Amino acid sequence: MRERERGVLPGFGLALGFTLAYLGLLVFIPLGALVLKAATSDGGHLLSTVLAPRTLAAYRLSLGTALVAALINVLFGLLLAWVLERYDFPGKRLIDGLVDLPFALPTAVAGIALTTVYASNGWVGQHLARLGIQVSYTPLGIIAALTFVGLPFVVRTVQPVLRELPAAIEEAAASMGASRLQTFLRLILPELAPAAATGFTLALARGLGEYGSVIFIAGNMPMKSEITPLLIMIKLEEYDYAGATAVALAFLLVSFLILLLVNMLSMRSGVRAPAA
Repeated sequence: MRERERGVLPGFGLALGFTLAYLGLLVFIPLGALVLKAATSDGGHLLSTVLAPRTLAAYRLSLGTALVAALINVLFGLLLAWVLERYDFPGKRLIDGLVDLPFALPTAVAGIALTTVYASNGWVGQHLARLGIQVSYTPLGIIAALTFVGLPFVVRTVQPVLRELPAAIEEAAASMGASRLQTFLRLILPELAPAAATGFTLALARGLGEYGSVIFIAGNMPMKSEITPLLIMIKLEEYDYAGATAVALAFLLVSFLILLLVNMLSMRSGVRAPAA
């Protein structure tokens, strides 16, 4: 009886120890070293670095563009997942495979490709330029890059839910007189909301820390298109390790609080799926 009360799976102690050691080596110790480095540095220099106008502008740009890109990915990710799961059409497997391309493509290659396409003389950028819209070397280009790298997170989290959601409930709702909008809002959306919230959080987290695909299309102009990860790299190249640590730690705390707030709002609104 006592053996059964310990749990179904054996080796709990060993598994827990391995998990804690793994998290300690890869997460807790590096973060602790970051905090320790900041604590042993000059407080006045750290505060002035974190509150500098250039640093605050980089924070606003990184947070704002990541949030906008995540919202765009939720909207179009839901639509793309719906099309891939509910319809059959030529080239479906190809499109489904292309969704994972941002996972496999090096971020630098993605940035160069996006810059080539959206530059003022690029395939798409030249047509947008005629309309007075500039994508490359602007915050709009950063949003385009973050949308590109974050889309698979939403699609791949929503697809399994749609796959398990029988199409018969849509037919039943239609037979009972419900419109397509009513069916989506009352039956389908509540089922997809937990996965969509998870995909949004993952896309947001990816956008906050993205570097390679952004620096090529952003233009990297201080106070205009300079993201926080780039500012950290610049300070490292200037051998301002204390300043780089301060910027990184402040951005880490802000990002963590935003992700925590998103999860809390999801749980409070009942978006998060209940535990089985």
